[in-house]
Amino acid sequence: MRLPVLFILVTVMIDAMGIGLIMPIMPDLIREVQGGSLADAALWGGVLSTVFAVMQFLFSPIIGNLSDSFGRRPVMLISLAVMAADYLVMALAGSIWLLLLGRIVGGITAATQATAGAYMADISEPTQKAANFGLIGAGFGAGFVLGPLIGGLLGEFGTRAPFYAAAGLAALNFVFGYWVMGETVTDRTRRRFTWARANPLSAFREIARLPAIRPLLAVYFFYSVALYVYPAIWSYFTQERFGWTPQVIGLSLGLFGVTMAIVQGWLIRLTLRWFGERFTVIWGHVFDMITFGLLAFVTSGTLALILTPLAALGAVVSPALQGIMSRIVSDDQQGELQGVMTSVHALSMIVSPLMMASVFSAFTREGAALYQPGAPFLLSMALLVVGLFLFMRTRFSLA
Repeated sequence: MRLPVLFILVTVMIDAMGIGLIMPIMPDLIREVQGGSLADAALWGGVLSTVFAVMQFLFSPIIGNLSDSFGRRPVMLISLAVMAADYLVMALAGSIWLLLLGRIVGGITAATQATAGAYMADISEPTQKAANFGLIGAGFGAGFVLGPLIGGLLGEFGTRAPFYAAAGLAALNFVFGYWVMGETVTDRTRRRFTWARANPLSAFREIARLPAIRPLLAVYFFYSVALYVYPAIWSYFTQERFGWTPQVIGLSLGLFGVTMAIVQGWLIRLTLRWFGERFTVIWGHVFDMITFGLLAFVTSGTLALILTPLAALGAVVSPALQGIMSRIVSDDQQGELQGVMTSVHALSMIVSPLMMASVFSAFTREGAALYQPGAPFLLSMALLVVGLFLFMRTRFSLA
């Protein structure tokens, strides 16, 4: 593997780890700086997560457009340096407001996923883009697995230890990137930065001028909202239905992350070779619909544990969609497209937890007209049906 590609994958992995690394200690840390009960800490934790996602949504198009204008290298390196400093600030934070500020800055720096995707598009042949985007998904999956595991272990040394570890990882990756990452934006593909195109709504408008992109972005949004059902309600669902302990829940999420990394790093290449990008998207939707339907009604914890890694097999959808859209837009719009896609994903992270938690609460609260803990999975299945319908109606030509 070429060193610049390795740098991109490590960067994406650190972005994913940075979220999961601090999750195990956040309840204790919030109570340490704010006081109050665990319920109060959970409320503040929700606020911190939402702010992080909102910042990612707002700044992803800006970061993507900056990389189209000033280059991928400076944007990536500056973001990593700020990320390392931000984690140090959070490690020393003595108030909830400083933690909130840290999550605001963290959401901005995590928007470099757009630049990572654009860099991967720059160095990939048209027919290899979807497969290489799968590598980015694999890096994210690896970070999703390692983050909570390492964070839980480091939490034994105090609530601040995971932040120091995250700062160190970001700093080391900055040094690595400084030496191995070359610039891929040339005078031919460089585009002048304008605020009109960099704000989220204008960026959506600019990209959506291509007729095939509009419905594909909608498909990507519906799929992202549906798939986010796992981090949104999985721990609540498995405790309610199976009585799982946090250890078993962690194992199941680890299995999901490992399988997703394998799927997007290796299996995606086989499915693209066998089915092509269009049928890979269709196959992934159908597979996830079947899995969600089974999870909604399963009553055996063992069967649910078996279904958990199988559910990740549908993760071929995101890189295949990403590859399709990347081949539709021009070379000087790659950063802008990746920024919009990152914003769409961030928007799904804002919408999905609220939606899934509300449905779960409505169908499990005392006195509910119908008791069905698996109702969020049925909602996700319905969203996938809508997304697949839109995709089947969309016509596009690939370069």
